[in-house]
Amino acid sequence: MDFLQDYRLLGLVIGICTFLIIGLFHPVVIRAEYYWGTRCWWIFLMLGIGGTAGSLLTDNVLVSTLLGVFAFSSFWTIKEVFEQEERVVKGWFPTNPRRAAHYERIREQKSKQL
Repeated sequence: MDFLQDYRLLGLVIGICTFLIIGLFHPVVIRAEYYWGTRCWWIFLMLGIGGTAGSLLTDNVLVSTLLGVFAFSSFWTIKEVFEQEERVVKGWFPTNPRRAAHYERIREQKSKQL
């Protein structure tokens, strides 16, 4: 940690790790919605709460920051899982054949609303 602070690299390391954490969550959203649908939102809620607690309980700036980024990326993923379902309904992403009836019901509900 002293090395990162002495050479003023802490900000760059945090930036790179933030980029990687956020980038990791993109395929996680797609896979989670494909296999479990929106039922998995509570897992991301628990991950976010755990990351928040971890961030508050550590004294290390780097670890605390990365846990905070992880926590709020998890919270954001809850929203993204529901939006991913909409993208699947629109046909932008593949439908899980095991849950095709679920997507068809959503499409029917949307067509009735119009």
